Amino acid sequence: MAWSTRQLAELAGTTLKTVRHYHEVGLLDEPERAANGYKRYRIGHLVRLLRIRRLVDLGVPLSEIAVMEESEENTEQSLRALDDELAASIERQQRMREELAVILRHRSPADLPAGFDEVAAERSDADRALLLIYSRVFGDSAMAALWEMLSRPPTPVEKEFDALPADASEDTRSRLAERYLSEIRQHYQNHPALLDPWAKARRREETSRESVVVQALLELYNPAQLDVLRRIDALHPKDGTSSGGG
Repeated sequence: MAWSTRQLAELAGTTLKTVRHYHEVGLLDEPERAANGYKRYRIGHLVRLLRIRRLVDLGVPLSEIAVMEESEENTEQSLRALDDELAASIERQQRMREELAVILRHRSPADLPAGFDEVAAERSDADRALLLIYSRVFGDSAMAALWEMLSRPPTPVEKEFDALPADASEDTRSRLAERYLSEIRQHYQNHPALLDPWAKARRREETSRESVVVQALLELYNPAQLDVLRRIDALHPKDGTSSGGG
């Protein structure tokens, strides 16, 4: 008994396109043809196709199948490598599910850095945007310090800064800067990692990480808020980031 390409595909639970692709990449030999030119597939082709489909269902890339067939050692190595990849994928997906569970449970914004869902949900849009940027340019110690800072409710001064209108009077800005300065000094005392937030940073690119943060501050805060930050920097010069963002 012999089958056409379509019949072979149906028997194997796949498609004509897939069978033809396996021919193209050399995984499935071309069958002999009948006098009318039609392909005539036999049991050997069906068994071969089913074996290919089985390996594909296990997640083996087509490029690996031919290598696996060269020896039992190659087969074991390929399967172990695949198992390691699957284990890593499962771990990553489990971590994603845990993060999603936290987001859904607390109805937190989904755009916060991992781990900040519970502590930064009530912060301003600007602060949340800065957190995303910080998560790409700050080191782990600085991010951990930010998490500790944000784990307590915003202070009255922080709330006033977040709500500061762009046309706030100079007197309002001056008094807010003086009050905010004392809190910022306390932040640096309690979290010295913030004095050098770039230490052990995850990304080290040609573009200065400091300039990225400065540009973010300029675009995310209004003129009055920026003036408050400039006054704070003038009163308390330091190395590292500006004082905004919580």
